[in-house]
Amino acid sequence: MKKLLTLFFLLLFYSCTNYGQLEVKAKLPKALEEVSGIQYVKASNSFWMLNDSGNAPSIYLVTEKGKITREVKINSNNTDWEDITLDKQGNLYIGNFGNNANERKNLHIIKVKKEDLDSDKKVDIERIYFHFPEQKKFPPKKKQLYYDVEGFFEWNDNFYIFTKSRVPNEIGRTFLYRVPNKVGNHWAERIADFTTCPDKGCWITAADISKDGKKVVLLNHTSAWVFSNFTGDNFFSGTAKEYAFGHDSQKESITFKNNSTIYLADEESKMGGRNLYVFGLE
Repeated sequence: MKKLLTLFFLLLFYSCTNYGQLEVKAKLPKALEEVSGIQYVKASNSFWMLNDSGNAPSIYLVTEKGKITREVKINSNNTDWEDITLDKQGNLYIGNFGNNANERKNLHIIKVKKEDLDSDKKVDIERIYFHFPEQKKFPPKKKQLYYDVEGFFEWNDNFYIFTKSRVPNEIGRTFLYRVPNKVGNHWAERIADFTTCPDKGCWITAADISKDGKKVVLLNHTSAWVFSNFTGDNFFSGTAKEYAFGHDSQKESITFKNNSTIYLADEESKMGGRNLYVFGLE
């Protein structure tokens, strides 16, 4: 009887939950309760996902119904993994650049070669290190806490990195940097900056570029910002449009499935979460 009542209240809760403009596609498994990165894989019609700091250094291939079909163990520490991306050749990259206190000096991107994504053994990796030329102190003063990172993608042999501001009156400000996709140590090149809004939920937690390279999407807890009609790789030089979800949760993962459909996921909290969502662009 207790099990039936529990099931009833769970069904009642989810049926009454308002996800705004988002459609829930699946409940993600417990192994992904702190999902912080997602990347669509066309060949298998599935998604690579990862968790952030404090979790196992593994990546997971997940179906649209939320089933894990593969786990790949990475021979690296999960210091603070925050996003995941693929290049055109199918190599996978993990952003080990979470930097809440702005004090890390070892920000880097982990490269997993395409041929190793089918391995049953722990996979060896390569690293691309980068540094922000504008940061002189670790940590900097409170009014210069610009060097946390949660979103990036690979495009045309470069990584594009979007910072997460922790300056109290500039929470929604993000700086766009370019880093070459090449093993070694690099100075990140600042291209431009953009401000969404000043509230805590406005900070940038994930990013992706559309398959045709004509749209860039940035995620925060309550909306997605889509940039189009830009010049070159200054993605902030064109048109910016906000898509409000009408739903607030700890959303830290986003990916294009095609040029007009995006998928996103949120972490689990007391208010729910750990869901895979879909959202269509106009």
